[in-house]
Amino acid sequence: MTDTHDNAISPIASIETIRASFPALGRMYDDRPVGYFDAPGGTQVPAVVAEAVVEQMLRHNANAHWAYQTSRELDEVLADSRVVLADLVGGRPDEIVFGPNMTTLTFHLARGLGRTFESGDEIVVTELDHMANVSPWVDLQGERGVVVRTVPLDPETGNLDWEVFEASVSDRTRLVAVTAASNALGTIVDLPRARSLARSVDALLFVDAVHLAPHERINVATLGCDFLACSPYKFYGPHVGVLWGRGGILADVLPPKLAPAPDAAPERWETGTLNHEGIAGAAAAVDFLAALAGHGTRSERLDAAFAELSRRGDELIARLWEGLAAVNGVRLYGPRPGALRTPTLSFTIEGHTPAEAAARLSSDWGLFLSHGDFYASSVTARLGVEPEGLLRAGCACYTTLEDVDRLIEAVGQLAAGS
Repeated sequence: MTDTHDNAISPIASIETIRASFPALGRMYDDRPVGYFDAPGGTQVPAVVAEAVVEQMLRHNANAHWAYQTSRELDEVLADSRVVLADLVGGRPDEIVFGPNMTTLTFHLARGLGRTFESGDEIVVTELDHMANVSPWVDLQGERGVVVRTVPLDPETGNLDWEVFEASVSDRTRLVAVTAASNALGTIVDLPRARSLARSVDALLFVDAVHLAPHERINVATLGCDFLACSPYKFYGPHVGVLWGRGGILADVLPPKLAPAPDAAPERWETGTLNHEGIAGAAAAVDFLAALAGHGTRSERLDAAFAELSRRGDELIARLWEGLAAVNGVRLYGPRPGALRTPTLSFTIEGHTPAEAAARLSSDWGLFLSHGDFYASSVTARLGVEPEGLLRAGCACYTTLEDVDRLIEAVGQLAAGS
């Protein structure tokens, strides 16, 4: 590719260079290299991320806001990490909240926002979402007397029923909670349309970007949302959670907190002692992605890296879909290639439960796929595949076309009874 100006894609690291960054890719399983297709449940980690975690634990281990040297060093790590994660989502450092995971952060936010809701106020959720963006809001029915309206999934297209979505939003709607992309089907949701509906009634918009963040560039200003959550362990980092919240709201809404804890945002939203080494690793994961592109600011390099990774993902999912669609007994779910989607594909194999198929693919071919409902239980219920759920193959930055071909061949043999 040629490096030009004005929104062009600059060259990024080759797939060979990227793969060399991940020690796990050298793992063998019964004399076969492991094919990792479990990325939607958690990606492998590059060495630089593990090194950042170790560096924090061995060189700067302390608690925050004290006068001695290692504590001051930790404060710098936390401040720098907010800058890095703010660059990832397009926000400000003082709008970045860290926590143990996206689920805990969303429950905490719901409890805080719930204090501002009244009985009869309404919240809109969707069947396409991970339950981490449903259950925290549903719990407010009992706690605050709010009414929760659920937008159904169209099982034929893998998209939301937008007519019902529009009808679900009213002048009583206080918050719309929607995923950016389905972790089960790969569907990328029309967020501008969701934003328009929320704004039409002055409702807040919460976006679960956990599944989208590894695949597409995110910018909260462009999305026009009020909150956005993501999980660094889905984009090559450790197990921590990140919440971006619009500054004014984080400052005005009072969350549950210990009395001596900081009163200023974003720290007022962070409960207990944080996973400092995980936060350092999360920042290193973002810098790893930015380093895939060769020049410019961190934000510019992230733009270039995600543009090319998205193109590669489209190529991988098209190959995977086409190959699996040709296998007798395989049923595919979600949007077809060419539609807005991530390189994540769920399917079933006739004659095999997803758990059985995953075990065989692992033991016989060294291919690691996840199975079940992926905490998107309303998706599997709507598709009629409960209780077994689905088999899910997800591509990451280190996935090759050869990996995909190997999976297609293995599924073909399994479906044929080999």
